[in-house]
Parts: sequence; C-alpha cells; structure tokens
Amino acid sequence: MKILMLNPPFLNKFSRTSRSPAISKGGCVYYPIWMGYATGILEQEGHDVKLVDATAASLTHEQAYKIAEDFSPELMVIDSVTASFHNDVFVAGKLKDMFPESFVMMVGDMVTAIPNEAMQASEKIDALARGEYDFTVRDVAMELKQKKDMSKVLGLTFRDKNNGGKIVSNPDREPISGEELDKFPFVSEVYSRHLNIEDYFYPSVLYPEVTIITGRGCYYRCTFCKWPQLLTYHSYRARSVKNLVDEFEWIRDNLPQVKDIMIEDDTLTQDGKRTMELCQEIKNRGLKTTWTCNARADLDYELMRNMKEAGCRLMCVGFESADQQILNNIRKGTNIEKIKQFMNDSKRARILVHGCFMMGNNGETKETVRKTTEFAKELDPDTAQFFPVMVYPGTEAYRWAEENGFLTTKNWNEWLKPDGTHNTIVSTDKMTAQELVDACDRARIEFYLRPKFMARKLKQIIVNPKDIPRTAISTMVFAKYLKQHIQKSYFGSTSKTLKSLNSS
Repeated sequence: MKILMLNPPFLNKFSRTSRSPAISKGGCVYYPIWMGYATGILEQEGHDVKLVDATAASLTHEQAYKIAEDFSPELMVIDSVTASFHNDVFVAGKLKDMFPESFVMMVGDMVTAIPNEAMQASEKIDALARGEYDFTVRDVAMELKQKKDMSKVLGLTFRDKNNGGKIVSNPDREPISGEELDKFPFVSEVYSRHLNIEDYFYPSVLYPEVTIITGRGCYYRCTFCKWPQLLTYHSYRARSVKNLVDEFEWIRDNLPQVKDIMIEDDTLTQDGKRTMELCQEIKNRGLKTTWTCNARADLDYELMRNMKEAGCRLMCVGFESADQQILNNIRKGTNIEKIKQFMNDSKRARILVHGCFMMGNNGETKETVRKTTEFAKELDPDTAQFFPVMVYPGTEAYRWAEENGFLTTKNWNEWLKPDGTHNTIVSTDKMTAQELVDACDRARIEFYLRPKFMARKLKQIIVNPKDIPRTAISTMVFAKYLKQHIQKSYFGSTSKTLKSLNSS
C-alpha cells in the first residue's frame, strides 16, 4: 500500500515535534521523530511509504500537494499540534479532495486531547489515532488492505460510514513495550532514506545531528509536559542497551557527517542503572561517539563522570524556576539546593548543560521572574532558553489555567505570535501574557550578552572547531531576534513618548 506520512506545510521551520511547537528564536528545528518511527514500522510491514517533512524542507502548500499528487497515496497520515491545528485540518481536507478514495488520518498530541472536536472540524477526516500511533497506523493500513472493519483497531477514533458517519472511539491501545521497541527499525536509518539531515538543528547540539528515542514515557508528573500526558504515558519503557548502542554504531558507519546524537527521551537519566549500563556498553565497544540527552537536575557526580567517559557532551535540563514553591506547584520534584549542587557536579564532570527556564507557572510573580533570571546567570549553563508558560489541551497545566480563568483565548491560531515564535495565552492575576513574553525576551538578552558568556563561547570554538557551525547558526538567529527586540523597544518607547506629548 502507498502511504504518505506528512508533517504538513505551515510556517517555515515550524517544529511540530518540539514539546513547545513554534519557530524557535534559537533556530531549533526538530526531526519528525514520531512520524519517523511510524514510517519505519510501515516499511517493515512491506508498505511503500513516503515521509515528507514540509516545514523543515521549507515546502509551500502547493509543493507539498504536488509531491502527494506524484505519489498518489492510498493512506495519508497527517501530524498536528495545537498552534497549527486549523492549518492541518485544511491540509487534510485538501488532500481528501485530491484523493477522494484515499483514507485520511490525523495523528499527534492535539487530536489525542480533543478527538471528537478534531473529527468534527472536517467531515473529510476519516480517522485519527490517539496516543502512541505506530501500531495504530500499521493496523489501519492492514484493515484497509483487507477491506475489513476499523472497529478492530485499538487507539482509533473513526467515522463509521456504515452507521451514518457516526464518530466512534475504539478502546485505548496498551503502551508499546521495551521488547517491542527493540524490534523497531532504527529511526536514523529512516531519516537517511527520507529526509535531509542538514535541515535539522539544535542550538545546543553539534551540527549536523540526528535525534533518536531510546525509551518512551516518564515516571515524573510535571504539570506542563505534554508528551507523557498525551503520547508517551507515565511508564518508562526502554530499548535494550545492546539495541541502542547498535544504532550508535549504525550512525557512525552510515552517517559519517553526523557529529552528535541527540537522545530525545523525556528523561534518559530517570533510570540511573540503565544509563550506567549504557555508558559501560559504549566503553566496552570502544565506541567514540558524541551524544547529548535530556536529564534532570538530580544526578550525582559518579553517574555524570561515567556519562562523560562514554561520550556525553551535553545535557538538556529543565530548571524551570528559582522559586521552590513554584517547583512544588508544578510537581517538578527538584529542589533549589540540589540544582546548585548538580550544576557544580556537571562542571566538575565537564559535561555541558543547556538550561531551560519557564515563566508564568502557578505562583509566578514579577519578583519570582526576576529571581529566575538572576538564578540562570548564577547557574551559568553553557546555553539557556527562556519560555513563557505554554499550556496545551489535555495537560494539567491547561486545566489549571482554564479553571482559574487565566486563558486569554481558546482560538488555537493564537498559540503563537504572528511571526510564529513562542507565545503564551496565559494571563494570571499577577502577570499578563505580554509581560511574560517580554520577561523571557529580557532574560534571554541578559543571559547571552554577558561578557562572561561571550568569552566562554569564543574559547570553545578556538579549542573545539566542531562547535563553529552550530555557534554560527545560533548567533545569526539570535542576532535577528535581538535586532527586532531593540527596534521594538526603541520605537515602542518613542511612540509612547510622542503620544504623551501630543495628548498634553
């Protein structure tokens, strides 16, 4: 069966697979990770699959439709997230018009959160998959091929044409096990066949890189994190260490241009024993591979030392706030003193840290925002990002904002700023949405324009020339937004001054 897996056209370089989908001010462009794994499963079943990442490849709607026209798919699978939902529904409808006999299916965290609303958005959508969708898409393809009933497919919400088009939701699908994940094709191999690796970029990761998943799910229950709440669940199911290091070796042998492997598990280090086994397996094989991972600020020095010896270059860590009460409110499970110790130990282990900070969570005030900005500079990670709180349907953070009357809109189109960058639609009783966005912009500028930071970056690229490509790209993107911020600040204040003078 011919199957089109489409990350649909929207804004250029819009990252749907990010936990906070947007056009990144740091230039970050995520791989279509989940679409990649599902593509591998479909190919494993013998289907003719075309994976198209329209936003990363800067394809227009017309160019994407032309690719579909040339391919003539029988099944079309379309990814969707909150900010691009209306666009994605439009694309699904357009493709259905082009191929009325084909089956149109939507996937992703947004349709998982609002399955009935998503199906009602367009009668041209035949079905959607809820949660992890690798096997759901596989089973839909099998049922279509055998012309059987979709009611057998777990995790599927579909339009029952034998029952007047009634929307039916089948029972949920059980989470995919670690043993099953071991049987998946390597997603890096899928990327190599379908995508241009140079299209993808993490500001904190050596360029070019590949992004893989070694385990799905997260034990922790942070209120804002949408993947465990909607896609990957709160159980950790991991690939075997052997299978993972086999993929490391495949990347080394087949993608020699790759300089870094990004492990995009919700939290690789949540299983410390497995992480230590991973490090030992890499060292036993004598594998010289550079890798990066998501981690929590609760690791001990011994684990970090072993990670460094096994090639770990950097950890992406969610610090979120300098205020302990806010960390408690969002159920982060970390504490300020341990965070400080973690940063001291990471520097001692010589592993870089990319720090993530969020403003606007439950309990945030102007004072705690200032405190977090200063905390970021005190911790002094290698790089940092500052986000206003972004709440997504289906998450506990969204329910908190909705129940307290903090949502400024429920129009999904407003989840981004007009230029596609991160926005917040949360205005609390302490800070407005605009104040939160502005606070993040100020914090970003304060952090990156420090002489200490700039001197460190200069030293890094002198000592390690591999850092030059990613540093150059990040600097150009940051300079663009810095210029916009300065223009906005200058002309905004000038306009207010003129208005004041005119009124007097």
